[in-house]
Amino acid sequence: MKVSYLCNPAISCFFFVLFSKSGSGSGSGHGRHDIHSQLVPCFFIFGASSFDNGNNNALQTLAKANYRPYGIDFPAASPTGRFSNGRSIVDIISEFLGFDDYIPSFASTVGSGENILKGVNYASGGSGIRPETGQHVGARISMDGQLQNHQIIVSNIINRMGQNESAAKDYLNKCIYAVGLGTNDYTSNYYLPLLYPTSRVYTPDQSLTEPSYSSSTCGILKFDLNLIGSSSSITIPDSSCSQELNRTLYTNYGARKVAIFGLAQLGCAPSVVASNGGGGANGSACVDYINDAVQIFNSRLKMLVDELNENLTDAKFVYVNVYNMVSEAISYPRFQGCGCTVLSSGKKLYSHTL
Repeated sequence: MKVSYLCNPAISCFFFVLFSKSGSGSGSGHGRHDIHSQLVPCFFIFGASSFDNGNNNALQTLAKANYRPYGIDFPAASPTGRFSNGRSIVDIISEFLGFDDYIPSFASTVGSGENILKGVNYASGGSGIRPETGQHVGARISMDGQLQNHQIIVSNIINRMGQNESAAKDYLNKCIYAVGLGTNDYTSNYYLPLLYPTSRVYTPDQSLTEPSYSSSTCGILKFDLNLIGSSSSITIPDSSCSQELNRTLYTNYGARKVAIFGLAQLGCAPSVVASNGGGGANGSACVDYINDAVQIFNSRLKMLVDELNENLTDAKFVYVNVYNMVSEAISYPRFQGCGCTVLSSGKKLYSHTL
């Protein structure tokens, strides 16, 4: 039986998910930290605002970050669409993987000469696993949309390799894929009862197992199986979504090394705390019932990683324990988190991460 890896912190996790350097490098370039040659030929990224590097810039949405103060610590102090003052976590990971440049956004590759062979970032701020998640802030690219964009890129890679699908598959097998979705399905859907009905239909536990509520490990599972192109039959123990997941998924994208990010303590995000009257019960600084729901999700996500590793022997999955990472970070007295998006007017809009 294959071992499932739970990685913390994220940087070490991504080196660990490589499993073996041999045969996976594609050049002699060095990242900005100059600690290794390029370890993998490409890096593909799926997620929301924590990973977004500009895919929302041209969308009609409030969930964008292409204006100051975003980017004030980025090269040239320029806002790029990253929901950060500087680099994102996937930027830092790409450096440690040895890439000379950051992975381009999908938006920047459309009609351009961007080097898609090194990977593409599909992440979209405000997006979720459920298609309606985040719709109150405007346009965004959901999980399904990001996977469709990846299909476009894979087709272009096949074209660049002379229509040689086998060569393209072998190439994509060596890449790393990061998947970080689910945060907004809670903060911009489930826990906004005036805008979305999901919390009135499902309990937090049901939201993880009902096939009709895909803000669940069911949704992530379908995403991962499509990503790797599995024809395997996968079930999650005691899950009512297993019948739906047993169907064969034929689309083959060639992914074999996948890092799945868990959720952080959403109940500790400043805007969530403020909207719940300043904290949880018994003097807690965080909203405990939201963190409890997150831990249910993360627990199921770990089960999913185990299930995938056991059933898909030609692919390897790693669970990134973001919850513990953030717990360690906020335990330091000087830690200051940001749990909001700032509008160009300076108004805080919605929580996305710490």
